[in-house]
Amino acid sequence: MSVLPLFPILSGFLIGTSYIPFPPWASLFCFVPLWIYWNDCRTFRQVFVGGWMTGFVLALVGFNWVAYTLHEFADLSWFLSVLGLLLYAAISQLYIPLAGVAWFWLRQRIPSTAVRGVIVMAILTALGERYSLTLFDWNFGYSWYGSGLAFYQLAELVGFSGLGTITILFNLPFYFAWRHRGQHEAIVWLVSGLVFFAGLNLCGSLLEKRIQEPDSSLNVLLVQGNIGNAEKTAAELGTGFRDEIILKYFNLTDQGLSGHQAPDLVVWPEAAFPAFIDQYYGTPHQFGALQGFIRQRKISLVTGGFGVEHAQHKITNSLFALDSGGTLMDPHYSKTILLAFGEYVPGLDWFPFLNEWLPPIGEYARGSGPTILLPLNGYRIGPQICYESLFPEFTRGLANLGAQFIINVTNDSWYGPWQEPYQHLLMTMARAVEFRRPVIRSTNTGISTVALASGAILERSPLGREWTGWYRIPFMKNPLPTFYQKWFSLVPSILWLVLSMHAVSGAYSLQRKR
Repeated sequence: MSVLPLFPILSGFLIGTSYIPFPPWASLFCFVPLWIYWNDCRTFRQVFVGGWMTGFVLALVGFNWVAYTLHEFADLSWFLSVLGLLLYAAISQLYIPLAGVAWFWLRQRIPSTAVRGVIVMAILTALGERYSLTLFDWNFGYSWYGSGLAFYQLAELVGFSGLGTITILFNLPFYFAWRHRGQHEAIVWLVSGLVFFAGLNLCGSLLEKRIQEPDSSLNVLLVQGNIGNAEKTAAELGTGFRDEIILKYFNLTDQGLSGHQAPDLVVWPEAAFPAFIDQYYGTPHQFGALQGFIRQRKISLVTGGFGVEHAQHKITNSLFALDSGGTLMDPHYSKTILLAFGEYVPGLDWFPFLNEWLPPIGEYARGSGPTILLPLNGYRIGPQICYESLFPEFTRGLANLGAQFIINVTNDSWYGPWQEPYQHLLMTMARAVEFRRPVIRSTNTGISTVALASGAILERSPLGREWTGWYRIPFMKNPLPTFYQKWFSLVPSILWLVLSMHAVSGAYSLQRKR
């Protein structure tokens, strides 16, 4: 082969170091080395191995917090945790080699020009990213949000997944510049790509200026308890620390209220109340203490806690709203997108012996998805728990119901202080831009904050510390749907249309030759 086999590794490094918390320094050309390699490949095996190497390296660089999670959550040794990271890196980005194999197959069967063939390669890469199966649904668009470039404002039109697609396609002019290096065409391709990217940033700035002016506001107190994993697990299993954790949240809330009038809402994180919020089930004295605390302070509270799905006789990881009289508002929301091996064990019904091999894991009932809003003080609150925020279709469902703002409660304590808290933060707050509604995020260990409809992120809590924060949040009483909300599937539809046109054109050319 005429290219170095290290090119796929180089692409993996460029991609991995361009994702959060890194700036997107190589996002516009990170796939170029891999595509150069693919274009010189002669076998399916070469294409697949090259794509696999890119995915393996990018996962090691961009998601190495997986090792920390395995060590902390599964209580594995660091040696086994690193092996687990290697296994994750080996299978988590398979969309890249599969996209390459699909392109190579089409190239052998559908005649096309070299330019059109590379465009098809880019489209298949973008489609692979969009439909990849992963627990952590990331894309290239989120890094632009972290960088602060106005380009991210275009998510109102195409979503961050659409920005990820555009980012991949932006690799094309850099690819063609490489192919024409030393020629005048190389400069033309580079300048054209950069000018177009600058134009998109200008469009993003103009979009930001035309955002609806808020017609209402609310004051919110966020409380971050910073409960350790050992204490949290013991409380969830009912073996201790429940009263201590509840008392900590009472004290922190009092500290946050000191010197202030009662806020419109107090928000505690996911499972912050480590008992059943149900006076008839399990822990009535603790629920009664919570109601008494609320009545004395005359505060309205949104908090994570545990509910019961009576039909299935299972616990739920839920989000509850209580008014200033301590009354539990109906309905509450139960988490729908559960975390595998954290909130359920895949295949446990068929293989019950798996429980003996794993640390204590709750088997939670699933909620009903984005089908309800929390009613509290006249607000229409869109509830979501933890990484449900990573799925834009979930937030779209809440927006379609008329949510005025989103409340996301999270516990990131299992993931360490390095990459994941920053990745999860920006991927959650991105929903504010896509649907032009504020997102309020309360976490156990950080990062807790608020994103406005403009995407502006307000004061961020520190990691790994007890903390309270006050926010005045402007919002629209009746927010208008965004273009992305109405035309959610526009970008993938365009990609499939272009790919279909390529196939039809190729088939027609073959027919004419015959």
